Amino acid sequence: MLKILVTSTYILSLIYGLHGADVVLSCSLIEEGGGMGGMMGGAMFQRTPSTLVFRDLVGNDGLSPELVTPYNPPETPSADDLIFELMLPSIQIPDADSLLHSDCNEQNIACEISRYVPRGADPDSLPAHFIGSVQLEGAGLSLTLVLQTSSIETADPPLMQSKLNLALSTTGTLLTEVVFVVFSRVPSIVAPIGGDALLDCGFRQKDSTPGQDVALEWRLQHRGNGRKVLDLKAREMESEVGSDVLVEREDTSAEADLLVRDGNASLSLRRLKVSDEGTYICTVGSGEFQTQQVVQLHITQPPHVTLSEEKLKFQDNSPKKLGCECQRYYPLDVTVEWLSQRPSDEEPVSFTKESSLSSHRQHSDGTYSLSSYLTLRPDEHPPDTVVTCRVFHSTSDIPTEVTLTVEKPEPEMAFWTIVLMLVISVVFLYQAFKGTES
Repeated sequence: MLKILVTSTYILSLIYGLHGADVVLSCSLIEEGGGMGGMMGGAMFQRTPSTLVFRDLVGNDGLSPELVTPYNPPETPSADDLIFELMLPSIQIPDADSLLHSDCNEQNIACEISRYVPRGADPDSLPAHFIGSVQLEGAGLSLTLVLQTSSIETADPPLMQSKLNLALSTTGTLLTEVVFVVFSRVPSIVAPIGGDALLDCGFRQKDSTPGQDVALEWRLQHRGNGRKVLDLKAREMESEVGSDVLVEREDTSAEADLLVRDGNASLSLRRLKVSDEGTYICTVGSGEFQTQQVVQLHITQPPHVTLSEEKLKFQDNSPKKLGCECQRYYPLDVTVEWLSQRPSDEEPVSFTKESSLSSHRQHSDGTYSLSSYLTLRPDEHPPDTVVTCRVFHSTSDIPTEVTLTVEKPEPEMAFWTIVLMLVISVVFLYQAFKGTES
């Protein structure tokens, strides 16, 4: 099995050509070999430097020649060199300009290529096919490309690539074209519970037979479990698009018209639940080609934070236990801090170490709740002290805070005031009793 893997350190070049800009990636050819295997029993791999060249990826309008580094093939072609040259634009790749700007944005590109056999084809037949995966880091553009070797002018006798045993061009490259691509422009999505999400997926095909079926399947994988979400088969007829659709989840849809006519394979999910979170696999099959894209869906819900008391007074100098309730949040990661700022303090003082936490409570909808408790003492928290519960959660970069201010206790009545009130009460009762006798 052969693979081309773009290393985490890559070379990105822009070539100011006659038709458009090119992208050049520094790669490694990986072959499965013999040997004792890895630590877990996996096969050993041999790595050979290689290059992946996208020709005329996008138009060069607006590109400055000063920012362009031209790609030059080897002066002397070698059978050991492995240069995949992709002739574009045989298929227009959506948002391809993001690959051009990745170097300026300090984004890595992950990429790998392996052998591919179309449905019904002989594995050893020509033209040869490869499947390539290109992913821009940071949830950027993700591509799965089917590459087909092209008829080329070769030397006589032709120079054969030593690893693949395929004829190289006169410049020493393996000339290919993109004949099928499945892509996602948003391969990672964050959406709230109860909200809606559109999982972006699409495809392009160089040549297709009028009226041929297009098959679309969406599957969900999460924590080792998998299930089908939608299965759609569509075909364009004379005046309409026919389709067969099987939906395994309510409030789920894909558009057959858009799939066939625009290559739009996106999935719409409404009324999201925690159980909808996971890795969605979009598989598109058309004609002899079938491949897929992966879209991650992350479900979130911020915590609702409240304090157990609205007012706080130390009436008898006894400690008070204050609770901070964090309710109905997702995902699980939450952090609670306690702060106290007396009138004489310039900055709040942390009391987090003195606090305690309950265990996480999971509700039937998959959300969680947690309580944190802090015992407050009058000597540490005098009147006008501001007590704050601060909660951090992955749904926001800004923590949620709830506060209360320690109030002054009710003034105690002096001893003689109490005695006087008792005397007045006794006199009043005596007069009242005497009046009833008369």
